[in-house]
Amino acid sequence: MQNIQGFKNITMGDMLEETARKFPTHKAVKYIEMEFDKTWYEFNNKVDRVAKGLMGMGLKKGDHAAVWATNYPQWLILMFATAKIGVVLVTVNTNYKSHELKFQLEQSDSKALFVCDGLKDIDCEKIIYSICPELGDKDFNKRDALFSEKPVFEAYPKLRMVVSFDNHYRGMFHWNDIESFKGLVSSGDYKARKASLSPDDVINMQYTSGTTGFPKGVMLTHNNIVNNGFSIGECMKFTENDKLCIPVPFFHCFGMVLAIMACVTHGSTMLPLLWYTPMKVMHVVEYERCTAVHGVPTMFIGILEHRDFDKYDYSTLRTGIMAGSPCPVKVMEDVLNKMNMKEICITYGQTEASPAITMSSTTDSVDTRVSTVGSPMPGVEVKIVDPETGKDLPDNAPGELCARGYNIMKGYYKMPEATEAAIDEDGWLHTGDVAIRIPDGNYKITGRIKDMIIRGGENLFPKEIEDFIYTHPAVKDVAVVAVPSVKHGEEVCAFVILKDNAVADEAGIKAYVNENLARHKVPSYVLFVDSFPLTASGKIQKYKMRENAVSELGL
Repeated sequence: MQNIQGFKNITMGDMLEETARKFPTHKAVKYIEMEFDKTWYEFNNKVDRVAKGLMGMGLKKGDHAAVWATNYPQWLILMFATAKIGVVLVTVNTNYKSHELKFQLEQSDSKALFVCDGLKDIDCEKIIYSICPELGDKDFNKRDALFSEKPVFEAYPKLRMVVSFDNHYRGMFHWNDIESFKGLVSSGDYKARKASLSPDDVINMQYTSGTTGFPKGVMLTHNNIVNNGFSIGECMKFTENDKLCIPVPFFHCFGMVLAIMACVTHGSTMLPLLWYTPMKVMHVVEYERCTAVHGVPTMFIGILEHRDFDKYDYSTLRTGIMAGSPCPVKVMEDVLNKMNMKEICITYGQTEASPAITMSSTTDSVDTRVSTVGSPMPGVEVKIVDPETGKDLPDNAPGELCARGYNIMKGYYKMPEATEAAIDEDGWLHTGDVAIRIPDGNYKITGRIKDMIIRGGENLFPKEIEDFIYTHPAVKDVAVVAVPSVKHGEEVCAFVILKDNAVADEAGIKAYVNENLARHKVPSYVLFVDSFPLTASGKIQKYKMRENAVSELGL
C-alpha cells in the first residue's frame, strides 16, 4: 500500500468498526421501501451477528460467496459480514439469467449463493432449481451439505449452500437462519479470524465482460475498495452530515465503491433503493432531504423528463456522481440548475481499477464536467501511450489511457494470461480506452481500442452476444456492433446471415437472446444480410456496418 496522505491501510470490516465508534448514533442506512433503519452502531452489530453465523455455517477465510440480488439490506450486510471473516464476495449482475449465472457460479468456485426474488423479469426460483436440481430432491439435507467433503451439486463442486433473502424454499436456507449458527463460533475464534486478515487480501470479485466471450472475475482487495471509496468521498467533500440516495446497483463498482464505501469512510448516511425508478429517487430526495444522488446519465434524464418532476423539492441536493457514459451538455446543465446539484462530479474508470481512475472536482466548470473526465484520483498515476509502441505521448495526442496505483486489481481470477495482457510488468493497467490529456491536466475519452459497447453504463462485449446468437439453429454468421441511442448512449445491433433455406425474424432472434442472456444484451435491432463488408485480409469491417446501420435505421 502506498503511503498517501489520509489513506487507510485497513480492512473493510475495520473501516466499518472505526466509523461505528466515531458516529455510533448517527444514521448509517435507511430504506424507504421496507423497514430497515440503522445507526452505525446498530448496523455494525448486525454485521457481526451475521458474520459469526456465516463462520458457523462453515465459511472459511478465502472461500467465495456469490450474491445475486438487487439492493436489499441483506446485500449490504453481507458485503461487510463476508469482509470481516475473509470470505470473498462474488457479485452477480441482477440482469443475468441461467446461462450467465451457471458460468459465474462454476468459474468463481463459489461455496455459497445468496439470492432474492425481486428481479424484474427473472424467475429466480425457477432458475435456481434448474441449475441446482439437487435442491428439489426430497432426500437433500441442507445442513449435511454444509460440511460435506464431497461435492453436493454435480455442476458446482465447491457449492455447499443456497440462501434465500425472501421466501422459504426446499433445500435452501433462509436469511434468518444464519444467526442461529453464530453460537457455534466463540468470541475468541471470531476475533482471531478478523485478526488474521490483511488489507491486501482479495475480498471482492466483480465480473466484467471480456473479448473471450465470457466475463472475467476481477479480484479486488480491501485496500482497493476502502481507499477508492475514501478518495471518492473526499472529492465530493462528504461528511457525516451528507445523505446519499443510491439508485445504482450494489453489484457494480458504482454502487459498491463510489456509493457504499464513500459513505462508510465518511460516516455519511446511505439511502438505497431496491432498484431505480425516477419516482422513487424524487421521493427519497425530498422526504429524506438528501444532499447527493448517484446515477448514469439515463437515470438523470428519466428524472428530469418525469411528468411529476416539478412537484418535488431538490433544494437540499448539493453533489453526486454521474458516470458510466458521456453526459450531454443540456442534461448536465439541467442537473445543475433544476436539481440544484451544483457540485455534481464526473468519474471515469473501470472495474479493474476498483473503479475510479479520474474525477472532476466539485468546483470545476460545467464545460470541464461535460467535455472531460477530470484529472487523476489521489494516489493514481495516469499516462497516454501509443498503443503500438507503448511510448508515452504528449498533451493533445490520442493514445491508450493507462493507470497505475493502489487501486489496480490483483488480477483476473484463474486467468493469468488475461491478467498479464491487462497489466504490464511495470504495473500499468491498459484500459483499452483512447484518450487525450489536455494541458490543464484533465483527460478526455475519445474512443475505444477494445470492441466494446457501453449501453446505459453497462459494458457489453460483442463477442459474448455473438457467441450466443451463433447457437441459434438458423444462424450461419453474426456480427454485433454499437449504434447510437439518445436514451442509452449506445444500443446493440446484430447483423445476421441465415443458413441456406433457414427462416428467422427479428422478434425470434431477440426472444432467443432474451430467454438466456441479460436483457441489456438483447439486440435493439437485428438486420439480416447476405454478407459482411471485409478487408483485403478477410477481417470484418465493423465501422462500415455501424455506418450502414445508422443509415438504414435512421439513427
